[in-house]
Amino acid sequence: MAIETTLVPAPASVRRATANSRARWAPLPVLLAGTFMMVLDFFIVNVALPSVQATLHASSGSVEWIVAGYGLATAMLLIAGARAGDRWGRRRVLSLGLALFTASSAVCGLAGGPEVLVAARFVQGGSAGLVGPNVLSIIGVLYDGDDRPRALAAYGLVMGIAAVLGQLIGGLLVQADIAGLGWRSCFAINVPIGALALALAPRTVPESRAPGRAALDLRGTALATAALTAVVLPLVDGRAHGWPLWSWASLACAPLLLAALVVQQRRLAGTGGTPLLPPALFGSRAFTVGLAAQLLFWAGQASYFLILSLYLQQGRGWSALHAGLVFTILAVSYLATSLRAPQLTIRHGRRVLALGAGMLAAGHVAMVAAVAAVGTGGSALALVPGLALAGAGMGLGITPLTTLVMASTGPAQAGAVAAALTTMQNVGAAVGVAVVGALFYGELTDGVAPAFELGVGALAVALAGVVALARLLPARAAS
Repeated sequence: MAIETTLVPAPASVRRATANSRARWAPLPVLLAGTFMMVLDFFIVNVALPSVQATLHASSGSVEWIVAGYGLATAMLLIAGARAGDRWGRRRVLSLGLALFTASSAVCGLAGGPEVLVAARFVQGGSAGLVGPNVLSIIGVLYDGDDRPRALAAYGLVMGIAAVLGQLIGGLLVQADIAGLGWRSCFAINVPIGALALALAPRTVPESRAPGRAALDLRGTALATAALTAVVLPLVDGRAHGWPLWSWASLACAPLLLAALVVQQRRLAGTGGTPLLPPALFGSRAFTVGLAAQLLFWAGQASYFLILSLYLQQGRGWSALHAGLVFTILAVSYLATSLRAPQLTIRHGRRVLALGAGMLAAGHVAMVAAVAAVGTGGSALALVPGLALAGAGMGLGITPLTTLVMASTGPAQAGAVAAALTTMQNVGAAVGVAVVGALFYGELTDGVAPAFELGVGALAVALAGVVALARLLPARAAS
């Protein structure tokens, strides 16, 4: 069952404003501000983790949950968040997400123990689950023709910049120690940004919703949440407890829960209900292959930044600022390619994704070779080629992943497709942190350098799968 999407009448001032080109693009900065904040907060915490661990006396499991918990909670609510926006208004749900995200960021900054911080990160992630899909849905509804690829390209660019520059911003904030906040300023920075976006949203973003008042699929949401938790929970906590029986039982239950979700979704669609994801979407090769590529690609983003930060700070003994500055190598090469990625995607389509994933894999291989040669000492210049290649690959890969799938569907499917893509991005991030974190900490007894090599080597293998999947995506991005 496809999701139909229409704009409800906007306030008279908005209707008059959208008559000219400048005002037509006025909603985009607000939407991109929400996107930037949501993605930035996933990555900014990485360089602050050693300080967080020392200050709050957090265990390695808590460190992983600070990262993975955010992605897991986001993934749990993404599709439900999109459905809520379709039903009650996308701007309304977006604003709710911004308000909750801003409040939970303040709680993160005030956390006195790891339990409070992890809990607040879950709330942050759930709030991002309300923001993310509605940003993409609003873009899909407001912009069509040549404007839609441009808006989606801006979305991909901002998302990538937030991911890459998050490490540097985090390092600067920790080093600056503004008002004695230290790592806490990495969360406090969201408060003014979120408040500003929240104030501007009703003035610039027209309200939209899908026709009809379809009920939320609470049973499907519960099954999806249980399936995701059954995978991530044992991967994060199982290693720390010596892989007890419950961890293996949880992993064994995951495919059963997923199968139950598929059956429930098909049954609900067959009876005229509104499932989380219309089963008919899976008849599109662009959609199914795009989801798989999204999962593999994003499994390597958060996990790579996490173990790279731990290698630089715990292995080499660098400060948060020093480690953050290393990420500028990634940022510069990312910007150099991402600025060209939208035009290249329109012209060359899936080949841009394959090239980006291949360059990112080559960067990981180069990093493994460099770390194997220098260990936790030696000149940092040995790391530059791998970092530069990785950043360039990210810049080329992020934009086509979203554009090729979103641009191949019409506005009627915008909500469902946007929710699925963003869900898979966060599922990939959470699972990637859990799997690569397990590999990294499991090898840590032999040293930080070997642990880093193992984790990055696994990511290179996953990217080979993205290269293969890229050949099955649409050759071009439809406008």
